[in-house]
Amino acid sequence: MNRGTKSWIPYASLLVLFWGVWGAFSSEPNSRYGYPNEMIYIIWAFTMLIPAYFAMRGHTFDRRPIAAVYGLIAGLTGAGGQLLLFHALANGPAYLIFPLVSLSPVVTVLMAMALLRERINRLALVGVVAALAAIVLLSIPSGKDDSNSHGPWLLMAILICVAWGVQAFCMRKAAVVGVNDATTFGWMTISGLLLVPVAFAMMGEFPSDAPWQAPALTAVTQVLNAVGALFLVMAFSRGKATVVAPITNALAPVLTIVLSLAVYRTLPNVWGALGIVLALAGSTLMVYSDEKSGENSVAPGAADDGADVSPAPQKS
Repeated sequence: MNRGTKSWIPYASLLVLFWGVWGAFSSEPNSRYGYPNEMIYIIWAFTMLIPAYFAMRGHTFDRRPIAAVYGLIAGLTGAGGQLLLFHALANGPAYLIFPLVSLSPVVTVLMAMALLRERINRLALVGVVAALAAIVLLSIPSGKDDSNSHGPWLLMAILICVAWGVQAFCMRKAAVVGVNDATTFGWMTISGLLLVPVAFAMMGEFPSDAPWQAPALTAVTQVLNAVGALFLVMAFSRGKATVVAPITNALAPVLTIVLSLAVYRTLPNVWGALGIVLALAGSTLMVYSDEKSGENSVAPGAADDGADVSPAPQKS
């Protein structure tokens, strides 16, 4: 791993592009064709095999137990959150759910501070507080007859936020202990496939009467999701969790919101809009403060600024 460099930025940028577009259109198969959320998950799990194949080419699968532990935790929290996300999108608006889910860096940052001894300054702390305030604002109903302004999607989104925060930490921790990108993503793919029977059981009946456009559109959007997940692993193997997590979770929803508002022409209520602003502002503050701190304290030939373990070189 090249410490003190910005080699993670291209992968984070590609992630923002892939996940931003995916986020804006991920609910289309369900909303347009009534395609079951569980079937969407199943297709997503199998699309993970595509980037996994390319990731494993020329790389050795790490068979150490430590690689399996962090890989499975990252995979199960990510896949479990993904399965829950489909249900959340079926019950609530994407332009509120995705900004709330984007607060998962709060969980990642706190875990990185406690377990990896990564530092956080006062400006970043302001970002964390703003992010938490956004959760409260996003839960306030508009007062109109709008069933999507509140409901079970809020709890689902919070659970996804926590799960994906833990997932991001495990990705970074796996890199710190020397697990290569291909192995971590491989375990994530396996974890997603392990939950396919659960999705089938939840679905109850195979949607044989669905038009061909439904699985086709699902496959296209979920390939974007799967490839983005690989870019996330690659970004975490090269950058600190306190920098990569806020950037990837803040900027992708920005693109999602812009596309959603442009395509669907739907505006959030006042509290929801303020919550979105705080969510993005809080994540931006965390990004700025952690990146600035890293630039000041990490330079070629200088010591690392907070990580307690030096990871082995990574393959990607």
